[in-house]
Amino acid sequence: MEQTPVVQLRRATKTIGRKTLVDDLTFDIPAGEVFGFLGPNGAGKTTTIRMMVGLAGISRGDILIQGHSITKDFKKAIRHVGAIVENPDLYTYLTGYQNLQHFARMVPGVTKTRILEVAEAVGLQGRIHSKVKTYSLGMRQRLGIAQALLHRPSLLILDEPTNGLDPAGIHELRAQLKQLARDQGVAVFVSSHLLSEMELMCDRVGVLQHGRLVRIQSMKELVHKSGNAQVCISVAPSQTGQAVQLVAAIGKTVTPSEGQPGQLVVHMDKEEIPNVNKQLMDAGIHVYSIHMRERTLEDKFLEITEEQQWAD
Repeated sequence: MEQTPVVQLRRATKTIGRKTLVDDLTFDIPAGEVFGFLGPNGAGKTTTIRMMVGLAGISRGDILIQGHSITKDFKKAIRHVGAIVENPDLYTYLTGYQNLQHFARMVPGVTKTRILEVAEAVGLQGRIHSKVKTYSLGMRQRLGIAQALLHRPSLLILDEPTNGLDPAGIHELRAQLKQLARDQGVAVFVSSHLLSEMELMCDRVGVLQHGRLVRIQSMKELVHKSGNAQVCISVAPSQTGQAVQLVAAIGKTVTPSEGQPGQLVVHMDKEEIPNVNKQLMDAGIHVYSIHMRERTLEDKFLEITEEQQWAD
């Protein structure tokens, strides 16, 4: 029997007056998945998160969390949610343990054992009794995650969780979220502008543009799907023009790199590389190197959003 997704958005829409901020969102997030939510500023990402946690009303449609409707059964739905929007709110004059203890008083059934358990889960067991004012920003972020996990939620929502973190802090957070999803089966919903980090962190991503979901795809398919790629070819600078003409004559799109004589960028399938290389060499062109330029999430994100702008 197939397991019910932790999160189910069903034509979720948010309007204010005549303006539609979020338009007809429908997608699922299963247990154990890190789901990335991408989009330009103003695309509707934060509005979607606010609807998911009940801070913004849903104008039309619904959001279900563990099968409970945010609009019809809010208390049961929100019981399964832990969330941090940007930086967590913490009492810096208290210790990490005291912060968690204070929050635990608001949630039935959270024991001392559970507090120590989540502290260990986020890697703070060695500093949990230190005052938060002595914590680095990365440690505070981890304490915020511990706070959000105290009541054993099925869904962890993070809006721009890497804001202000240094590279080491971002690395720690990324590893922590992947471990939570893998080991505890938590569904993690992350919104961020750092596309390189989303690429390393997420199992799937959804791309939002003007409030509409324009693409949802696994990270592997989105970024590493085989097919037409950019191939960088380095030839003798004096033979650049000849190489461009030859590659164009066999039907490939080729662009000389501006300010870099001898550097060509060719769009073709990787299976075609040996043939193109042979034709260049048979024509007496000196080929110094050939390498594929891997598409990044940033490349694909810009491609998707630009396509959508033309479609609009």
